[in-house]
Amino acid sequence: MRVDPEGSEMKTKDLVLVALFAAIIVVLAALPPVVLPWVPVPITLQTFGVMLTGLVLGPRRAALVLTLYVALALIGLPVLPGGRAGLAVLMGPTGGFLLGMIPGAFVVGYLSGAFKTPAPETTGATYRDVSRCFVASVVGGILVVYLFGVPWLAIVAKMDITKALLAVTVFIPGDLIKAAAAAFLANQIRKARLIQA
Repeated sequence: MRVDPEGSEMKTKDLVLVALFAAIIVVLAALPPVVLPWVPVPITLQTFGVMLTGLVLGPRRAALVLTLYVALALIGLPVLPGGRAGLAVLMGPTGGFLLGMIPGAFVVGYLSGAFKTPAPETTGATYRDVSRCFVASVVGGILVVYLFGVPWLAIVAKMDITKALLAVTVFIPGDLIKAAAAAFLANQIRKARLIQA
């Protein structure tokens, strides 16, 4: 059987990048969460990791990163904010947000590449590049994650869906800042050609 050296190299590269970005998200999650008294969902940097992963790695690898991260949490490794882990977290009010990170990362990666237009060689990221990445981060890293998280929160916390939605609006300004930061950082990484998506 013939082995394709290029295919093997790409596979190894993919595995290294998936492991690296899963570790980055673990580190971001380890930073102390900000707990708000009126909603049982803390402010964390996990969604920043979702956005950055999607922007840098593209849809397929980003989804693999978040699948690995969620799997590590579910088997009991303390990789979630506050050192939490296990199936109990999935069944809690944050479970929907956690699961929503997988399709969220995929959508960020897909959108950040889907609207690319061939650009002339430049020395840095353009305003259009950063704007496209910001929009992709907002749609995938905020809207998609909330699409999973808010109904789950409403069911688990026995809240009206409207009340649950209003409760999490406090996170939106911070999430928009994360989206802007992820868009800028991702374009700096691309500019430096540190990682080829």
